[in-house]
Amino acid sequence: MSATIRNVAIIAHVDHGKTTLVDALLRQSESFRIKGEDDGLIMDSNEQERERGITIFSKNAAIYYRGHKINIVDTPGHADFGGEVERIMTMVDGVLLLVDAKDGPMPQTKFVLKKALEKGHKVIVVINKIDVPQARVQWVLDKTFELFIDLGATDEQADFPVLYACAIQGKAGDEPDLKKMDNITPVFEAIIAYLPAPTVGSGPMQMLVVNVAHDSYQGQIAIGPLVSGSLIKGQEVARIKVDGTIIEAKVTSVMTFDGLDRIETEKVLAGDIVAVAGLEPIEIGETIAAAENPVQLPVIIIDEPTVKMSFAVNTSPLAGKEGKFSTSRHLKERLKREILSDVALKVEPSATSDAVFTVFGRGELHIAILIEKMRREGYEFQVGKPQVIYKEEGGKKLEPFEDVDIECPEEFSGTVIEQMGKRKGEMKDMRVENGIAKMSFLVTTRGLIGYRSEFLSETRGQGIISSLFQGYLPQLGQIKVQQRGSLVAHEAGVSTQYGLVAAQGRGVLFIKPGVTVYEGMIVGQNSRIEDIDINVCKEKKLTNMRAVADAVAVGLHTPKEMSLEQAIEYLGDDELLEVTPQSLRLRKKYLAKHERKKRIRE
Repeated sequence: MSATIRNVAIIAHVDHGKTTLVDALLRQSESFRIKGEDDGLIMDSNEQERERGITIFSKNAAIYYRGHKINIVDTPGHADFGGEVERIMTMVDGVLLLVDAKDGPMPQTKFVLKKALEKGHKVIVVINKIDVPQARVQWVLDKTFELFIDLGATDEQADFPVLYACAIQGKAGDEPDLKKMDNITPVFEAIIAYLPAPTVGSGPMQMLVVNVAHDSYQGQIAIGPLVSGSLIKGQEVARIKVDGTIIEAKVTSVMTFDGLDRIETEKVLAGDIVAVAGLEPIEIGETIAAAENPVQLPVIIIDEPTVKMSFAVNTSPLAGKEGKFSTSRHLKERLKREILSDVALKVEPSATSDAVFTVFGRGELHIAILIEKMRREGYEFQVGKPQVIYKEEGGKKLEPFEDVDIECPEEFSGTVIEQMGKRKGEMKDMRVENGIAKMSFLVTTRGLIGYRSEFLSETRGQGIISSLFQGYLPQLGQIKVQQRGSLVAHEAGVSTQYGLVAAQGRGVLFIKPGVTVYEGMIVGQNSRIEDIDINVCKEKKLTNMRAVADAVAVGLHTPKEMSLEQAIEYLGDDELLEVTPQSLRLRKKYLAKHERKKRIRE
């Protein structure tokens, strides 16, 4: 049975066409039929994934081709979701590496490929988007080979087969010529011919829990590879927790994948990817083993978090008005539920308050996705500024560093180098091709926090910045970046046109007329480095005297609307972000002016 199974992960940089290729494979498989799914990407099922155009959560699909079952896992391309990637590499036996025919291998490609090579997986390289006018296939192939060597690939891994594809048209072939391509079949053939069948153990039943899903009828569902033996519906099993504790349990449902669906079956043999129900509450990393002879599988080792943020119950004057779940109990239960399915995330209660929790993640985006997810589910809470996690080793204080790759028009390169210098970034490489500057830096995570939105402004939206966790190195000294002050509302009320017009001369506004504000709420960014309290609720006093100036209408500038990521990057040490299903409000930690002054004196 296992000889006809292939377990494959598809890895690529963000926006290189990974999910599009999986869609093409699904649409052209023998058993899969799309029902009313002609528009959009089938695998990007999550709302945030469709909006952002990236894969955040790994997903399984099964395809049948010439008597073989191919289990495909679509992996995230962003380093912040490395926890997902590392788990998936334990579930598969081979990898499809998708590379853009114009851009070549990018930083995130390097991260995921490194994890695959460390596991000893064989790799098939697919050069996608060969139809674009700027495609440079040979250059991309050379760069990909160099990347394999840099990452320490074995001779066998470096001798990889290469396919060329236009995933959006559902075509692939052995040559970079679109006219000679008919369909996606060469990808199926390469998977079966080159990638190995799963290795099956000879001992009793063992299954590693790599992912956890939730079903409204069956509850928690554990997903992972069946390494040895067989699994039968109703079977008595032993759950071996990460710490080695054994719990007796019974499997109520056994499922395998068919297309995108989970299909119930009576029995599954080793080698397949299985989904089982009835073992609540189960966690990622556990082993499901035979009850009579339970043997634990190696526990999944995940890279440590590098960034932390405080999550707390909303304490603003508008608390409880816009969210369904706003208590500390709601917040605690939701975060507890999240760490069951996201092993790269850690949550610790605060030592000072029951209503505050510290969330540890792999990067700003990793935690921002969680915040957005909770917000859409109806949760209301407040978060603090992202902070890096320090380590002590041999009496030295270490901090996380990242490899940062930047592409921007050459005219903006001077500004970028200057800003990186302020953040104590060390330039590793720079080259200019066709008016585009490509630069590589080694920067502390601390120095990078808050820079991305500033970078987009400086490059007028034409720059690309991507980062990859490099490791912990000795801590650098103080980093002094350009400070900024906030415009803070000094009384509660509703913002007026008159009050905002008077305030806009002080800096950039974040709100428009008719917005409910409270004392201590941040309504704009000051043009100077200190905070200033302003009255945006001020109304024009009516008199029976006419002034010549009344005839001249003063225009109100369009306020700056900030996304969740921009709002998080804006946060200062004494500021919080109030998150509700309807609003994002920046505020001071201490709302009253006298309280803030008192804290400064302390």
